[in-house]
Amino acid sequence: MIKLKLDNVNKQLGGARILRDVSLEIAAGEFVVFVGPSGCGKSTLLRLIAGLDSICGGDLLIDGRRVNDLEPRERGVGMVFQSYALYPHMSVYDNISFGLKLAKTEKSSLRERVLKTAQILQLDKLLQRKPKELSGGQRQRVAMGRAMAREPDILLFDEPLSNLDASLRVQMRNEIARLHARLGSTMIYVTHDQVEAMTLADKIVVLNGGRVEQVGSPRELYERPASRFVAGFLGSPRMNFLPARLQAPGETSLVDTLVWGITPLPFDSSNLAAGTQLSLGIRPEHVSLKAAEGTAGVVVTGVEYLGSETYVHLETGQEEPLICRCEVSAGWQAGDRVELQLDIDNLHLFDADGTALKRHPHAIETLPDGVPLRSARASAL
Repeated sequence: MIKLKLDNVNKQLGGARILRDVSLEIAAGEFVVFVGPSGCGKSTLLRLIAGLDSICGGDLLIDGRRVNDLEPRERGVGMVFQSYALYPHMSVYDNISFGLKLAKTEKSSLRERVLKTAQILQLDKLLQRKPKELSGGQRQRVAMGRAMAREPDILLFDEPLSNLDASLRVQMRNEIARLHARLGSTMIYVTHDQVEAMTLADKIVVLNGGRVEQVGSPRELYERPASRFVAGFLGSPRMNFLPARLQAPGETSLVDTLVWGITPLPFDSSNLAAGTQLSLGIRPEHVSLKAAEGTAGVVVTGVEYLGSETYVHLETGQEEPLICRCEVSAGWQAGDRVELQLDIDNLHLFDADGTALKRHPHAIETLPDGVPLRSARASAL
């Protein structure tokens, strides 16, 4: 069942288009995360859903009803703000009950809903405290409780963990995930933190420049990015990109790469012309290294030790180093010469506009005569 639908929604502010033809469907009970760089329009989109900003074009439907012109309190949504927005002179109980009092909720029902919400959020022993007596995580739970107490159909979160330290963010992230599992309500969450997006979401919406770049599950977006932007935005360290050139288009692409030289790759480039500039993408965990002989290979320029693994930086002649995620036991050091081995099953190929070329699973089996298939183990750069 579709809970919320955005149909070609646009937002313009001072002559600048903030959102461009955003269309999206969110199912009842889904946890959807809007993610993207600063200024991409994700918080603006959340405010449009909440009714805090007006829509310039397109329609917003909740339960099939157009709500463009409805006040926030009439939409059945609750919002948790980045700044908590708690009243410092009020107790936890009064902060949670504030929205219910404005809605003129009957007293016995109000108390019951506040106590129920406080119990869910483990705030029942803190109800008489003031915000200044609470930790950052407790304040965030009070802000969540105030939104939840009204029992909205949709809960909206605008970067709720950005003011917390790293360890507390992990704790609160787990609490929000458990809360969603317990309540089963529709949640829409805005963040610039890809870890939050990957761990919390049923569905991720990647925004870029006011447009929806791709929508899908965390795994789908990570393993099958639709564009170079999505591929580079999700994942830490980010995906490595190497320049390439299309030698001969087709269901199998004959591509000139730094790694293999001219070799066939299982991507459909039938709509492109020979000579087109491409980008070859490979994630750090899909690069492996072996010691090079003599002066062959590439040079290790740096090694980052992270305890359970290391990030090995390699000089490739490009603006950015190529990064390999390696086991600590590999023992690579700056100055070592290594050869690259890339996992061909996890390669990505992007055209000059950054659009991903579709992988053709059986293309290698139907290579044209005279085109040799090289080993997936790359020779030295």
